[in-house]
Amino acid sequence: MKRVHYSWFILVITFFSIIVAGITMSSSGVFIDSFENEFGWDRSFIALAFAISLFLYGISGPFMAALLEVIGLKKMMLMAMTTLLIGITLTLVMSQTWQFIIIWGIIIGLGSSLFLTVLSPYVANNWFEKRRGLAVGILTASTATGQLVLLPVLAIIIENYSWRWAIGLIMFLSSVMFIIILLFMKNKPKDVGLLPYGLEKEVEEKNDGPRKNPILIAFNGLFEAVKVKEFWLLAGSFFICGLSTSGLIGTHFVSYCISFGIPLVTAASLLSFMGIFNLVGTTISGWLSDRFDNRWLLFWYYMLRGTSLVLLPYALMNGSYTLLIIFTIFFGLDWIATVPPTISISRQIFGTKKSGIIYGWIFASHQAGAAVAAFGGGLIYKYFDTYTWAFFLAGVFCVVASLFVIIVKKQKISGTQQA
Repeated sequence: MKRVHYSWFILVITFFSIIVAGITMSSSGVFIDSFENEFGWDRSFIALAFAISLFLYGISGPFMAALLEVIGLKKMMLMAMTTLLIGITLTLVMSQTWQFIIIWGIIIGLGSSLFLTVLSPYVANNWFEKRRGLAVGILTASTATGQLVLLPVLAIIIENYSWRWAIGLIMFLSSVMFIIILLFMKNKPKDVGLLPYGLEKEVEEKNDGPRKNPILIAFNGLFEAVKVKEFWLLAGSFFICGLSTSGLIGTHFVSYCISFGIPLVTAASLLSFMGIFNLVGTTISGWLSDRFDNRWLLFWYYMLRGTSLVLLPYALMNGSYTLLIIFTIFFGLDWIATVPPTISISRQIFGTKKSGIIYGWIFASHQAGAAVAAFGGGLIYKYFDTYTWAFFLAGVFCVVASLFVIIVKKQKISGTQQA
């Protein structure tokens, strides 16, 4: 019987690590009302803390990519999981607004950064020669898996016990993943005497000399990327991607549903229902990105998302659960489906070696958009007492994103190939 290549074990460990970080970030929506009721904090302030977290973990992406090259995969994952665990634990004892900003805005944002930004393409590029698109699709789908399984569980715990018990569950899962990473994670295939999956002959790695400062590595990647039009098109489309997903839906969807009288558990279940189709859509998107023009994939993903976002306010105002379910299906199918084609285009244009850091900057734009929507959605609710305009505007922006991606050129840019 043929042995399973160790790359697939690395994929599984990475998959579940991302689940833990992903559920921590996506859980913000189910905690908003609890924090508002217990501490008396203004909703726009709570949204600000979540916005800082989204922005910080995004802007940290390129530096995480550089640190991966300097420190190594295993140590970086252990450090990130430890940071995340510290933030989650401190949540149990917070009582002041400044503590909330530091814990959820900074510590949890930094702890989540590695797992939710550049870890997927790094693992795919270093552990897989074949099936890279599929590997990225599976890993990016892992955030949906955590949302699918755990959001309703967290909502039930909050409703029947306390938000602190829900935080305790996340803390337990983080501790388990820390132990698994410590025992079984490896940096590269050669650490277990193997080549990357699908590579039949070893390719000699070019020695770049002494290890460089990760901050310089990250900024050098940015300085090179900003000269290329395609970088701005991808970054612009990904800004809108973050704005319309984790920033708006991830942060405010549950509260939007509650404002129309939908119970917390039902709203969280709808969000987790998206996770089913998110998991399917993102995995299929990874498979498709190996076979079809990634620009057209992104074009249709953004058009589909924009249409579904315009549908949501209509569904809620009419109290139609049928339309809500249709929304969750269509939105779920391409929530993170945009990631594999975006990573693939980045790799095609900038080369395998440099694409990790450059994608980190593209993802930073994604999280800047998420931060704008997280805070902006809170402000819109504060002044208009409804989220409707926020969701409508996000739908319009998605149409703009579809136009950005379709004019991206596929060829590699001279001077941006592998170093």
